[in-house]
Amino acid sequence: QVRLVESGGGLVQAGGSLRLSCVVSGTIFSFKSMGWYRQATGKQRELVARNGIGGTRLYYADSVKGRFTISRDNAKNTVYLQMNSLKPEDTAVYYCNIVPASDNDNWGQGTQVTVSS
Repeated sequence: QVRLVESGGGLVQAGGSLRLSCVVSGTIFSFKSMGWYRQATGKQRELVARNGIGGTRLYYADSVKGRFTISRDNAKNTVYLQMNSLKPEDTAVYYCNIVPASDNDNWGQGTQVTVSS
C-alpha cells in the first residue's frame, strides 16, 4: 500500500517561501506521475502541480504558475514543491499523491501552509 509522508509546511508572511517534501513508499516511485494537491478550509482538494514519469508532463494550476516549482528525486523516492511569492490564498493543507488520485486512494496527513498578510 502506498504511504506518503509530507513535511515542510509552516507559517510564513506574504511574499515568503517554503519548500515542501514528500517521501513515498509502497510503490515503484519512478514509474508514477506525482503531484501536489491542496485543500483550503471549506473547499475541495485541488491539484496544483504535477511531475510526470521522468520529469515530463509538468503541470501547474494557473493560480500557482510562475511561483511554484515541482521536482522529484527518484533515488530518494521524494517529491518536492518549492513555493515562492506566497499569497494568503495559498493557505491550505498540502498533500502529495500519485496523479490522478481519488478520495478512495491512500492519503498522507498533509502539511499545513499558512500565509499571513
